[in-house]
Amino acid sequence: MSKLLILGAGGHGKVVADAAMASGKWDSIAFLDNNQEIHEVMGFSVVGDFESYKLQLEEYSAVFIAIGNNKIRMYWLNKLEQEGYNIATIIHPFSVISRFSCIGKGSVILAGVVVNANSSISRGCIINTSSTIDHDCRLGEGVHISPGVSISGTVTVKDYTWIGVGSKVINNISIGENVIAAAGSIIIKDIPDNVMVAGIPSTIKKYFGDER
Repeated sequence: MSKLLILGAGGHGKVVADAAMASGKWDSIAFLDNNQEIHEVMGFSVVGDFESYKLQLEEYSAVFIAIGNNKIRMYWLNKLEQEGYNIATIIHPFSVISRFSCIGKGSVILAGVVVNANSSISRGCIINTSSTIDHDCRLGEGVHISPGVSISGTVTVKDYTWIGVGSKVINNISIGENVIAAAGSIIIKDIPDNVMVAGIPSTIKKYFGDER
């Protein structure tokens, strides 16, 4: 019997659980969450908090980290992988993934996503509902591509960057690490590390350090 344990029972965790069940790879699912008032989500049990993972994971064949914050998600992914646990990769069956692309461990590909040929998605990424990643793109670790984002060909998105809902990126663009692109951004030129951009076309609105 294949059992999946999901860290995080919030909104993202719900969507991940739904995609996992739709994939047909798991017979049962349970959650860990630090909110002690949550005992059940969509009929799935919340069996403990994050710190109880060692007790719980003995019963599960795989674990998935469903945390929206990119750096916290990668902290837990790295921690559990280093301790030898099996990190799941979840791909919704109503997505289109090129056989010539690569999806990293601990990433989730949600319904309506298209990933085209020769694109690479690294570990711990969220490729959210109805977003598109065209050919020859490179996404770093812990990247979040929000619903309805369109990324054109030969785009690089570096680690821990979050592209907001409905944004669009033209081809041959490089987006740095730890970037936030606000909802509806139209990105037509390279973006450096550690900034927030917004607008049509996007411009830098804020600078920040690695601590975000």
